[in-house]
Amino acid sequence: MIPELRQQYNESFTNEKYESFLQELNAAHPGQIEFRVAETPIFVPKDFTQKMLHACESIIDIITDPQFKTLTKNAIPPEVNVPGEDEHPQCIAFDFGICINESGGYEPQLIEMQGFPSLFAYEVLLDDVFQKHFPVPRNFDCYLNGYNRESYIQAMKDIIIADHDPAHVILLEIYPRKQKTRIDFYCVEDYLGIKMVCLTELIHEGKKLYYLNDGVKTEVKRIYNRVIFDDLQQQATEVQEKGKLFFEDLDVEWCPHPNWFYRISKYTLPLIRHPYVPATYFLNEIKQIPEDLENYVLKPLFSFAGQGVVIDVTQDDISKVSDPENWILQRKVTYADVIKTPDVPAKAEIRLFYFWKDGTKRPVAANNLARLSKGKMVGVRYNKDKEWVGGSFCYFEK
Repeated sequence: MIPELRQQYNESFTNEKYESFLQELNAAHPGQIEFRVAETPIFVPKDFTQKMLHACESIIDIITDPQFKTLTKNAIPPEVNVPGEDEHPQCIAFDFGICINESGGYEPQLIEMQGFPSLFAYEVLLDDVFQKHFPVPRNFDCYLNGYNRESYIQAMKDIIIADHDPAHVILLEIYPRKQKTRIDFYCVEDYLGIKMVCLTELIHEGKKLYYLNDGVKTEVKRIYNRVIFDDLQQQATEVQEKGKLFFEDLDVEWCPHPNWFYRISKYTLPLIRHPYVPATYFLNEIKQIPEDLENYVLKPLFSFAGQGVVIDVTQDDISKVSDPENWILQRKVTYADVIKTPDVPAKAEIRLFYFWKDGTKRPVAANNLARLSKGKMVGVRYNKDKEWVGGSFCYFEK
């Protein structure tokens, strides 16, 4: 995005450097990075960063409004409504596409957001290893709002562990060592000193949960939740049965509480009016279907990883929807071919990580990840057999 920096980076790039970088990155936890790691970060100019942050702050104004829970009362499907919801999530992630506006300039456009964790810990490792193999321009950093490596890890501890002994805090997931994002779970163990635990391994006794910590039965007092119910509902019957404990009155704290996955999500998009947020409508509230459907994307409210999204929408697609209250129609954005690479340019998305400490009024931007794509959709699964694509991160101009 900064032509001179892009040119310098590309000219100094070699496959030998990249392979050496990958070798060290994978050595941290051999065999645990299943997705493709891109050859380059994104160098983001200050004005573009400010545009993203401005959009996020406007959305946070809505989330912090006392009426937000009322506005999102229908966001949580009744069958997955978990008791004990707290006042705010401990984290929010905002996804922006790097797009071209009508004037031909670059601008961010919000694609999605989630009141749910992302690869918070892995990004620390990625930056650490990258800096050993490639030069980072002066006055650029992957962290935001004055955070550095040490204060960022401390912030993760503050929101995830809070005031508990780490032995009583777990990262909860379904078969965590088989998940595509498992490298992040290993990094959480490294940096925070808490264990990843499979849902099937929990011991449920009354209102208490326990796990075996190196063979010792240990009470779980706080859960760093990485379980997505859409994933749970696709598991074997015995796993789904175990998942019913989510709906018990448990003596545990959630980080974040599972309900925030639904409240801060695609469901929130129709509530927002901002130049960097594409116009979005609940399908069941549209009085007249737009004639230019080719300029819209049809998305299910309750799915993840891009599943179920209809890119080239037709009237027939809309007619087939039996539950329009669970779908949104979102104005398409035009991704920019913004990252110059040795062959064709790549498109990109930027995800900003926000942390929300208890006792504070608003969340704060802290770090990021990025994804480079040459496919029809941005995401690892849509970019097989391509180079200069995959998971990455940004360096922001200070």
